[in-house]
Amino acid sequence: MEALFYRKLNGKVKCTLCPRGCVIAEGKRGFCRVRENREGKLFSLVYGRPVSIAIDPIEKKPLFHFYPGTDFLSYSTVGCNFACKFCQNWEISQASPEDFNVPYVSPERMVELARGTRGIAHTYTEPTVFYEYAYDISKLAHEVGLVNVFVTNGFTNPRPLRKISKFLDGANIDLKAFDEDFYLKVVSAPLKPVLKSIKLYKKLGIWVELTNLIIPGLNDDPDMIREMVKWIKKNVGSETPLHFSRFYPHYKMGDKPITPVETLERAREIAKEEGLKYVYLGNVPHEGENTYCWKCGELLVERRGFYVLRNVLTHEKRCPKCGAKQYFVF
Repeated sequence: MEALFYRKLNGKVKCTLCPRGCVIAEGKRGFCRVRENREGKLFSLVYGRPVSIAIDPIEKKPLFHFYPGTDFLSYSTVGCNFACKFCQNWEISQASPEDFNVPYVSPERMVELARGTRGIAHTYTEPTVFYEYAYDISKLAHEVGLVNVFVTNGFTNPRPLRKISKFLDGANIDLKAFDEDFYLKVVSAPLKPVLKSIKLYKKLGIWVELTNLIIPGLNDDPDMIREMVKWIKKNVGSETPLHFSRFYPHYKMGDKPITPVETLERAREIAKEEGLKYVYLGNVPHEGENTYCWKCGELLVERRGFYVLRNVLTHEKRCPKCGAKQYFVF
């Protein structure tokens, strides 16, 4: 399928989907490996070619304040506009379309598969790189009452994000570190466009939760974490859920140690000290998986792993003990 966002440049094309802005010669592909210049036109090579489809609890994304306890159809194609050295899904994110022989699945069929769930999660790899497919699926999903979420690195240009925003209800955005050098060396992309994108998601009325994977020795400095939290509170709001996730050695970072639980707990303390209302710990069994009232500390949502064991909130979204307003989407 012809791509939606690009400019022609005398035989070459410039992709304008993400801040990378690849200039692609005839017969070549962009950084993501899934967009190709064919005779001066840019084409998506992954439209209708999902390599993974599953039913997941929304907590797996992780989204804890967006229809908690419900299931979502999750899917992805190959490709990514990042090259994270710690990627958990590198087998598909760093793959090319020809690496997988998968059948065509139309947007209509994807929506049909999602019936009986609360919505569709465009996830596993970066949904920006399969934008046209995600856009058509999202539009059809809304027409039948399903909601859509992106699990994303936030590396998307404003114009594409604005276009899909009317069909996009929630997002978990990876804020991988609060350091430009980390981004350039570890994920091969700049940080500033991600920060700009996070603010735009919020401005467009999309429910936002953020995830920060803490890697020992790389992005676990308490001062860096404090500065990141301050930025989140100022630019996205104190009600924005923040998930600190435990790192396990993977892909090109097999030599790094597992994140100590104490490091995660200290990060959570810092975030709460700076005034964030909801701070979670992930990839580790911990009381930090639960939701507590930001005002009185009452247990509101009890979780174990990706599953909700107990939820005392009603659609009024207020703490039953002190009456404080809670920030959820039901």
